[in-house]
Amino acid sequence: MSLNDYVKFLTQQAVIRMDQPKEERKTKRLQRKADRQSFSTHAFGMIPLGISLLWKKKKKRR
Repeated sequence: MSLNDYVKFLTQQAVIRMDQPKEERKTKRLQRKADRQSFSTHAFGMIPLGISLLWKKKKKRR
């Protein structure tokens, strides 16, 4: 991919983004943010969930 192709792609994306209404951009951004996994799940998988479940179970027994 040459530099010209990259600049052309970036220009097209910028124009598409500018043509969208502000509310539509905001809803898309919020949707992406809501769909994203938490950092602990993304970085460590199911381990944080397992630890939190064990912690809650121990706390409930007391």
